[in-house]
Amino acid sequence: MKDTLNGKLNGKVALVAGATRGAGRGIAVQLGAAGATVYATGRSTRERRSEIGRPETIEETAELVTAAGGQGIAVPCDHLDPAQVRALIDRIEREQGRLDVLVNDIFGGDHLTEWDTPVWEHSLENGLRVLRLAIDTHIITSHFALPLLLRRPGGLVVEIGDGTTEYNDTHYRVSLFYDLSKVAVNRMAFALAKEIGPRGATAVALTPGWLRSELMLDSYGVTEDNWRDALVKEPHFAISETPAFVGRAVVALAADPEVARWNGQSLSSGQLARVYGFTDVDGSRPDAWRYAKEVQDAGKPADVTGYR
Repeated sequence: MKDTLNGKLNGKVALVAGATRGAGRGIAVQLGAAGATVYATGRSTRERRSEIGRPETIEETAELVTAAGGQGIAVPCDHLDPAQVRALIDRIEREQGRLDVLVNDIFGGDHLTEWDTPVWEHSLENGLRVLRLAIDTHIITSHFALPLLLRRPGGLVVEIGDGTTEYNDTHYRVSLFYDLSKVAVNRMAFALAKEIGPRGATAVALTPGWLRSELMLDSYGVTEDNWRDALVKEPHFAISETPAFVGRAVVALAADPEVARWNGQSLSSGQLARVYGFTDVDGSRPDAWRYAKEVQDAGKPADVTGYR
């Protein structure tokens, strides 16, 4: 994929809001590999960590973007603070004069979610903050970023969530607050499509599959090099994918002159891999959400044959 899309995004400017780790970092790096200038934002820097307390930083992400072939620019930003977001967009306008791709990947609410806990027992403070981190951040960012993105035709907005609309409509996501947050992200893409589509831009919702993020690997006590060791504990982890996979999905969308055909839709990395032909770093095309429905949720033994 790096070879086939090398240079396809030269001259393009992207903002990956929430690029510290996980999907955001994977997306930022792959946009860089395609030649884009990428503003990587988040709250974790080398000087200060966010409330999550993880070691990854936006500076590291920006350096990875540059090493991949693009230009990475790290900007500390709390996307719940309108003043900080306004200043961020003002900086992009001042330095680049354009914005072609906006990726809303902000969340950071996993550590606040009390899984399998009914709403009346869940911390109300934590639950409401989950919603603010998942929803308010995206709206605030879009509010300030879209006027710049809409200056040129062909702009792309990607709302990153967890689960397609089809899947989330029929599956409880193990917490009312988490469930609402992920349904809302998909709906935001649908609503944005109605607002920016007639103005020459495209908005989509995009979900990775079972992501081998830094946090997920740590939770299983493995690394990317030996991630299959986790299959002893969780056999269905065999369908998992690297953050690069969803990153390549965003690149494919951003490089597609007919991307408007997806306007308002809820998409997955596995679905788009079949359309655009990109692969994960190991050459496979994991289709995690189809697998989840047909194998994992159906109670069948783990078997990724035909799904990657």
